[in-house]
Amino acid sequence: MATAHPAYPVGLRLTGRRVVVLGGGQVAQRRLPALIAAGADLLLVSPEATPSVEAMADTGEITWERRAYADGDLADAWYALIATSDPTANAAASTEAERHRVWCVRSDDADAATAWTPATGHSEGVTVAVLTTEAKGRDPRHTAAIRDAVVEGLRDGTLVAPHHRTRTPGVALVGGGPGDPDLITVRGRRLLAEADVVIADRLGPRDLLDELPPHVEVIDAAKIPYGRFMAQEAINNALIEHARQGKAVVRLKGGDPFVFGRGMEEAHALAEAGIPCTVVPGISSSISVPGAAGIPVTHRGVAHEFTVVSGHVAPDDERSLVDWAALAKLRGTLVILMGVDKIGRIAETLTAHGKPQDTPVAVIQEGTTAAQRRVDATLATVADAVRTHEVRPPAVIVIGEVAALTPAPPA
Repeated sequence: MATAHPAYPVGLRLTGRRVVVLGGGQVAQRRLPALIAAGADLLLVSPEATPSVEAMADTGEITWERRAYADGDLADAWYALIATSDPTANAAASTEAERHRVWCVRSDDADAATAWTPATGHSEGVTVAVLTTEAKGRDPRHTAAIRDAVVEGLRDGTLVAPHHRTRTPGVALVGGGPGDPDLITVRGRRLLAEADVVIADRLGPRDLLDELPPHVEVIDAAKIPYGRFMAQEAINNALIEHARQGKAVVRLKGGDPFVFGRGMEEAHALAEAGIPCTVVPGISSSISVPGAAGIPVTHRGVAHEFTVVSGHVAPDDERSLVDWAALAKLRGTLVILMGVDKIGRIAETLTAHGKPQDTPVAVIQEGTTAAQRRVDATLATVADAVRTHEVRPPAVIVIGEVAALTPAPPA
């Protein structure tokens, strides 16, 4: 095969078409998932296979013939991947592929192949494929690094290609994570980069707002004029109004939209208004903040379950929907969000219903951020500890033996 000319890039549509893979080793293990995702009719010919490849055959994703390559295996193929450990078999299969005009990739000798596999990556409907066209400069690591840089840029919004077709207006309810801007999901960050309007909560990752382009309108949800509306109703109306103007709207929340975030209320309001809504889950502070402070919410032999509770309503408040007496009897971990100012009454209620007073408690303020700090106590002392250390929201409270597994970091 002549190598003076660059390869011609093309996307193969392999759905329902026969693809033959020779060899069941590591190369096949890496390449098969993408071929399966492409919908190819896959035949694997190999005496042996890795456990992962064997699992693909067991689940019916591929057909596996447990034997060595034989002339004629490629007769009905549209595409072939040759990756056996036998150079003689590889050369023979490559010759057969040429005879039947089957595009053929060779893992052992790229220059002898009729096709090359690019380094590929995906980001929301876009496939990035990178090829090194000169044999003397072919470096798979360099090619993969270029692929990774482009895909990462698309995912995190640092590489933004403008949309030239009309976008469908709508709202994305994005969970921004616990506070550290690096802990927002890839999809959430990309949608932020594409937004025309961002309506943000106070507890959302504020640093991300500084990175938005100047044309993006950023609205502090706490400062939306409420007038005759309740706060949530006013926010719902703002989402609907901007979306109806044809703008891409992101509702940026702290943590996860559906964990005490009123995300479902906003989703219902958008549905009633006929506005498309996308929910982007976020990393909940109920798990991530304890983890950042060195506390596992579960641990073998210590806690087999954890319960997340809102503490914004005190146990003796008639509006409370929490069965605190039942929680006191659980042996696992109790994670309380929005409970700093109610922790005294919460602790009293738990101990009154049988929770030992010496149960460890950790209070983590502004978890995952540069201002994170941790205060350790017990149910008997936590109210005083919160007052003494002047703990302020946002803070996550962890109650249970897991809070004593690791020493508290320096304040």
